[in-house]
Amino acid sequence: MHVTSPVREPLVQGGKTYADVTEDICRHVEGAPTKEWKIAFGISLLVLAYGTVCLAWTWWEGLGVWGLNKTVGWAWDITNFVWWVGIGHAGTLISAILLLFRQKWRTSINRAAEAMTIFAVICAASFILMHMGRPWMAYWALPLPNVFGSLWVNFNSPLVWDVFAISTYFSVSLVFWYIGLIPDLATIRDRATSKISRFMYGTFAMGWDGSAKTWSRYEYISLILAGLSTPLVLSVHTIVSMDFATSVIPGWHTTIFPPYFVAGAIFSGFAMVQNLMLITRVVYKLEDYITLEHIETMNKVITLTGSVVGVAYITEFFIAWYSGVEYEYYAFYNRMTGPYWWAYWAMMTCNVISPQLFWSRKLRRSITFTFFISVVVNIGMWFERFVIIVTSLHRDYIPSSWAMFSPTRYDIGDYIFSFGLFFTLFLLFSKYLPVVNMAEVKAVIRSTSAQLPKKIGGVAKVRNRGAAEPAFNKDSE
Repeated sequence: MHVTSPVREPLVQGGKTYADVTEDICRHVEGAPTKEWKIAFGISLLVLAYGTVCLAWTWWEGLGVWGLNKTVGWAWDITNFVWWVGIGHAGTLISAILLLFRQKWRTSINRAAEAMTIFAVICAASFILMHMGRPWMAYWALPLPNVFGSLWVNFNSPLVWDVFAISTYFSVSLVFWYIGLIPDLATIRDRATSKISRFMYGTFAMGWDGSAKTWSRYEYISLILAGLSTPLVLSVHTIVSMDFATSVIPGWHTTIFPPYFVAGAIFSGFAMVQNLMLITRVVYKLEDYITLEHIETMNKVITLTGSVVGVAYITEFFIAWYSGVEYEYYAFYNRMTGPYWWAYWAMMTCNVISPQLFWSRKLRRSITFTFFISVVVNIGMWFERFVIIVTSLHRDYIPSSWAMFSPTRYDIGDYIFSFGLFFTLFLLFSKYLPVVNMAEVKAVIRSTSAQLPKKIGGVAKVRNRGAAEPAFNKDSE
């Protein structure tokens, strides 16, 4: 007999049966698009169209339309690239590492988090193509046989490592996401009423029959992919951080960047997951599956990683002082008190101070406050990348070459393009594919929602839970 812990709320509420799970999650896939979805999709397409025009003009005229200068040669392009790569980290962590650790709370959020990862990496890759200036030459970054003589990529360059790391990360994440979709695609195939839907979902379900052998192979390959994905969570942003750490520029040349970037990536990724899931649970009426327990647990991860990022900020300043290198010291002093002081203090406020408010259980379980702080965290993480990149470049060793960076309409427009692309892809995903993993939710539903313990005379008795009953009694806390 399955009994839930008296100190943890059930992961699925409402006394759901297997049939309820199927019906609730398939409803938005099988039904016509809602008015709200059409409005959101229309806005995303408009944003994407405007961004596409800005991007086309950038490629037509050249990178001179950006606000770059000979001192600040990297700015919004690489800032946005690193920001999007960071956002893509949470999906793999939720789907792979938490699977290996058998964390059941991941089951309701892993599907959307994995989709977010894939779309965020696509947005990040778009910035690589943008700042090439000539995207039709993108294949030159690959070590391909060619007729241009001894023309090979520089394998000592972290920028080349980026190409391999991100392409590998994208490939494994895409396969992992698709494998997890197969049982749910088969469910939608079997429920489909039109020939087109049955053919499309049936094709991608790859002949899934639900037999014991099929499930065994599914779980086996899921564990293999989780094992392959786990090192990628650490390696991808480590390699991205080496774009800066392997240089000799004060403010960049530091060994703390790899773990610091990884913690920051998980930090911003979980914040974006919160933003997307809080909207999704309301729009698709999935409050019984994406519960306050999920929200509170993710807020705890945000608090932890935010604290790690805060320690990294303090460590950077300490090492800059302790090193005795005046250029290193000035780079950090300039961040705090120089012309871009407002960006630095925005970063500190958003990334270090705001997550600490989640130590309050009441605030940690507040949906409105969680959404607000998640937006603030992502703003702060964008400022972190901007501060690291621009403030380390705009004042170098020669004061006569000092310069300021100001974004142009095309810097901003290209950034807007990535938002339009991301939300267009996510809205299409949320409409035509199940946003919650039905198969995995059904696997945990009996032990998390069917029954609850109740203390009677000091002994935990098992009773069926009504839909409106609390997860546990006050006297059992």
